[in-house]
Amino acid sequence: MTVQLINVNDELAITEVVALANTIWNEHFVAIIGQAQVDYMLAKFQSKSAITEQLKQGYEYYLLKDSHTVLGYMAIVKNETDKRVQLSKFYILKTHRAKGYGSEALRHLEQIVQDYKMSVIWLTVNKYNKNTLTSYQKMGFKQTDDWVSDIGNGYVMDDFVMEKHLDNRH
Repeated sequence: MTVQLINVNDELAITEVVALANTIWNEHFVAIIGQAQVDYMLAKFQSKSAITEQLKQGYEYYLLKDSHTVLGYMAIVKNETDKRVQLSKFYILKTHRAKGYGSEALRHLEQIVQDYKMSVIWLTVNKYNKNTLTSYQKMGFKQTDDWVSDIGNGYVMDDFVMEKHLDNRH
């Protein structure tokens, strides 16, 4: 098992992320937040135009691959001021979950974060996304806060904030 993080930097790769998002979100999040909110969030945050705009704003998207098989994707945002990186998106296709790919991808991400001379990875995760919460805890993330964020159209994100502190000694 070797997970590669492939930088998303062209239209073809963005289109691949959009297709992955549609598959993953519909297979995983409908049971948690409902179809209407999934549709809204995909259009608002994971459409081709939304991802293109995020890339312009400094997000880094990566496709996760094992050999030639696409496993999922992730996106990060650096904050130079407080030396923290937000793991904004981290999604793996259902058929590839619970096989160690997420942990391996996170190890690659930790190296990227350390190469940026940063020391904390933080993320938000839906409070009712129990399996994902457990996975992040096993990967060393600790809950630091919770928040409810209005995302428009009558929807909110009801999340825990989690973070992982990295040892930056090389």
